Amino acid sequence: MDPEELKRKKLLEMQQQAAANAEVDEQSLRMQQQYEMQKRKILKQILSEPARARLSRVKLVKPELAEQVEIQLIQLAQMGKLQIPVSDGQLKVLLDKIYEMNKPKKKDIKFIRK
Repeated sequence: MDPEELKRKKLLEMQQQAAANAEVDEQSLRMQQQYEMQKRKILKQILSEPARARLSRVKLVKPELAEQVEIQLIQLAQMGKLQIPVSDGQLKVLLDKIYEMNKPKKKDIKFIRK
């Protein structure tokens, strides 16, 4: 086998592998988009308008916190433990609870003098 033929084979293999990876990436992207659409639909049903506005503002500042709150709200709604629609005040309470749970512990530095 000459070197040119080996190069062509290797290039063909790499192109096929890249195409397969692109297909997997595209499929995972579609699944992620579908998940987000379902999440938005559920949240629209269980949140009042002011609560939705507050959650979107929180999402701009602290996306991780907003994601946790969204998941918590959906789980509580599925278990039937939420009064629907969730008011802005109820969302504030839930935000405070989740923030306090995830708040980093304040480390105290103590100096011992001898």
